[in-house]
Amino acid sequence: MKRRYRILVPVAIALVLLLTTGITYAIEEPDPSAEDYLSPTVTTAIGGSALDRALRATGVDVRHLTRTSDALVEAYRGNATLFIPAPEAIHPEYLRMLELLPPTTRIVLVAPGGPALRAAGLGVTAQSRRWTTKAVPPDAEQAGPCRIDEARAAGIAAALRQRYTGTGPACYGHGLVRAHDLTAETYVIGAGDPFRNDRIREHGNERLAVGLLGARGRMIWLDRHRLEPPPLYASTRPEGPDAPPSLYPDVPGDGDTSGPGEQPAPDGSPQPGGGAGPDDGDAGDSGGDQRADGPAPPDENPVLDAFPPWFWAMLVLLAAAALATALWRARRLGPPVLEPLPVQVRAHETVLGRGRLYRRARAAAHSAEILREAARQRLTHRLRLAPDADLSAAVAAHLRSDEREVRHVLYDFQVTDDGELVWLARALHELTTAVTHEGDDR
Repeated sequence: MKRRYRILVPVAIALVLLLTTGITYAIEEPDPSAEDYLSPTVTTAIGGSALDRALRATGVDVRHLTRTSDALVEAYRGNATLFIPAPEAIHPEYLRMLELLPPTTRIVLVAPGGPALRAAGLGVTAQSRRWTTKAVPPDAEQAGPCRIDEARAAGIAAALRQRYTGTGPACYGHGLVRAHDLTAETYVIGAGDPFRNDRIREHGNERLAVGLLGARGRMIWLDRHRLEPPPLYASTRPEGPDAPPSLYPDVPGDGDTSGPGEQPAPDGSPQPGGGAGPDDGDAGDSGGDQRADGPAPPDENPVLDAFPPWFWAMLVLLAAAALATALWRARRLGPPVLEPLPVQVRAHETVLGRGRLYRRARAAAHSAEILREAARQRLTHRLRLAPDADLSAAVAAHLRSDEREVRHVLYDFQVTDDGELVWLARALHELTTAVTHEGDDR
């Protein structure tokens, strides 16, 4: 038993430590679907306000947009960088529109998954994913040298977590790749750490982030974290070189949080007055009706959204602690300990209580062994024998009876039910009484 516990206890401790580590990691790991994640106006650890200030300090015109249609319209004008921190929140129809952006536009996608890469038409494949982000030099953990200028200028950066493979150049152990599948210059980075407030000052993260996002005069920050409905397509597309051919131009947008936007007019010239494009992604927030042209977004569970992730992690920890306590209390981890009784109990009450417990447990054989042990101790003490003496022979000689019958009562008879237990109890009582009276008569 002790040997078993020597094996089980370390294993249980290791499992508890692994479980605690996993839950703590899940709590600390930022969720791209959280509203604070890489948001340019958020100053918390996972926000992007520090990056916003760094870009503005270099003279970049940063625009914060929450509607994908508005961001695509702005990026379609060219000479801009479209920054998408949460590609999984963008509807696939909008991701397909990235192929419409001109060559003077740069696209930066942060840790996109396989569905987002396929929807965007990128020949980039998501490979293995690390447990945590690793800061490495640009040429580390890959066959060829790094051929991306921004990465070589930044040096060591925390960009290696999700690995990608493609036909374009790669850096940071395939944590940063350039895709040649779209007309626009497209970069895919496998970690959001270089853009976060709590890690932008580490290593060359800031130089990498500013280099990727500040290469053009304008930067369009798509601060979108929840899945939006599909776009509404125009029945007649606007004409003109500046008009995006697949966006609905007659619905004013409200997603520009950095100032008044511009909306393409039917003749193709930009006009002030708000963003363009059909994006009902924020309509659900303000109670607007869904358009009949597209399906409604999937319903979210209000119970799951009502509590933060740490609350559910705390429930899991409490459940694990309760289970460990139950297992600990269910079995003894050591031998029984004798303790003084708080009150005096009469002997016959103790005998009756223990007898009822044995009867309820149907422990006839165990009860028989207890009676035999008590009888053997009394006989050994009465006859003044050594503990290793042959008790059967001594009792038989003392009573002048058959030794086999004495041994049968004291050792050999196997009890299987209550009737045999009663017979054995009587036989033991008669045997001990005979020895006691025989000694008294002498």
